[in-house]
Amino acid sequence: MVKKRMVIILTIIQLVIFSLIGRLVQLQLVSTESFHGINLIEESVAQRTEQLIIDDGRGMFVDRYGQPLTYEYIPTLVLFPFLKKMDWPIDQIATIVSMPKETIKRQLEEAKGPIILHNGQQPIQLQPWQMERINELHIPGVIAVHKQYELEQKYAQHVIGLLGENEKLLKERYRDRTLSPKTKIGVSGLQSSFDEFLIPDGETKLLYHVDARGEPLFGMDVKYTEQANPFYPITVQTTIDRTMQQHVEQIIAQHGMEKGAVVLLDVETNDIVALASAPAMDERNPYKNEAAQNRALLPQVPGSVFKVVVAAAALENGLVHGQTFNCDRKINGEPEEKKKGMRSFEESFAISCNNTFAELGKQLIAMDKNMFDIYAQKLGLLPRVGWEGDVYHFESFRPLREEKQGKIWTDERDKHVPLAVAQTAIGQKDVRVSPLAVANMMATIARGGEAKQVRIAQKMMYKNGTTFFTFDEKRLTTDSLRQETIDKLQELLQLVVMHPEGTGRAFQSLPYTVAGKSGTAETGKEKLVNKWFAGYFPADRPKYALVVVQLETASAASVTNAIFADIVRATYELEQKGMNEG
Repeated sequence: MVKKRMVIILTIIQLVIFSLIGRLVQLQLVSTESFHGINLIEESVAQRTEQLIIDDGRGMFVDRYGQPLTYEYIPTLVLFPFLKKMDWPIDQIATIVSMPKETIKRQLEEAKGPIILHNGQQPIQLQPWQMERINELHIPGVIAVHKQYELEQKYAQHVIGLLGENEKLLKERYRDRTLSPKTKIGVSGLQSSFDEFLIPDGETKLLYHVDARGEPLFGMDVKYTEQANPFYPITVQTTIDRTMQQHVEQIIAQHGMEKGAVVLLDVETNDIVALASAPAMDERNPYKNEAAQNRALLPQVPGSVFKVVVAAAALENGLVHGQTFNCDRKINGEPEEKKKGMRSFEESFAISCNNTFAELGKQLIAMDKNMFDIYAQKLGLLPRVGWEGDVYHFESFRPLREEKQGKIWTDERDKHVPLAVAQTAIGQKDVRVSPLAVANMMATIARGGEAKQVRIAQKMMYKNGTTFFTFDEKRLTTDSLRQETIDKLQELLQLVVMHPEGTGRAFQSLPYTVAGKSGTAETGKEKLVNKWFAGYFPADRPKYALVVVQLETASAASVTNAIFADIVRATYELEQKGMNEG
């Protein structure tokens, strides 16, 4: 009996020993990099390593002039905590950086790890000669580096987009790559669409090994590690003008636009100069009130802005020949509250007479059920207008991947219903187009009829500054309007501003002459409308196309025109300043 008990006890002991050995094998040999989602090697190294991240390795965005839009590199001074336990030439460093050595000592005494030397609340910014002199001294634990910092001022947040940690999505996107589960990836905007090019290959950091008491383990040498690939990370040069973008965002904020969008395009290149969406995004809670949505890329009810399409189709198809239209009637035949009398086609456009375009719309659809679609595409309003093409091994790459396609009809049967056609002709019913697409239509007209894709990125560059890929200008369609039609549309858009009763007459006193079209669209919400003004300037030599839309606002409270006017003024002032400096 005793013998049997001993055998059982010994067997249990052996099983426990074998279990412990198996566990050690698992920890030390098998699951060292994936033990319950933890990389044991990394964690063990981290326990005995003091380090400072200099650069997280992710690619960056810059504006058209190379100004940073996401983060910048500040030349500054790194100090390691073991300095407070050794004699080092602090006086020399204090002299070079022009800072009392007591201030340096105090910051070191408070340090629990590597620190950036600060002057008040800000890191000190070194001059090139200071960096060179500091690093020539070869003092262990004293290193001058270019440290990566997020910009305090955020630019074009809806365009650039958000970063976030999502281990599941990270694994789905990058199955073939070994990345830390804490690697941030793009979840919206350009950060998302360019993520495959921007994802880091590794961090740049300063580090040294310590023992259990925090003392240097292998001497005082600090190791500098960086990405192995000398060409990465990639920099994306956008078409954004950082200064103009800042002005646009400030103007929107000053006028308190709660919901809407602004798009400013360069007419010649069709590049986005500035793009903003309201409300502004709070990165601490970006999805509150749907603030993360880029409303400039989402289809909205355009109202009378759509009359440009009807006007173009009517002109091309010979429906305009000096006749007058009854502007005392609504599109359903009922009397208008504000009587405007019999008006010519040109006046009807200037004062935005609904009945004129309802009648023309019905005639056009009677000729061809697809008439609105055909001319919307010729004007660069449909389908999507953002740049699209093959990039590297990505087919149909779209930088503005959140752009949604507009539409004119939801139910084809509406093309046979006169009232539905009339409502569609004035940009109501089911018509939906994005502010970006409307801006593209205005740029197409201003440019003389050539519809182009809208660019947000100019090129991608390697770390050494050489070009990796260029986003060439591309046609949106080769099917253009006749030159006489474009000339007439330009006259009509100028008349909106210059006519005494024109809906854009408030812009007559601006430093640039403006051509454009207003729009007031019913939203389906009681007494709330979308207020648009879309146009280009200077009218005689177009350089910019501009669209401002305030969504779901009380008509009397609209700030659309005020924002449009202030952006035109800001553009003028910046150009004058540039000319004077030049």
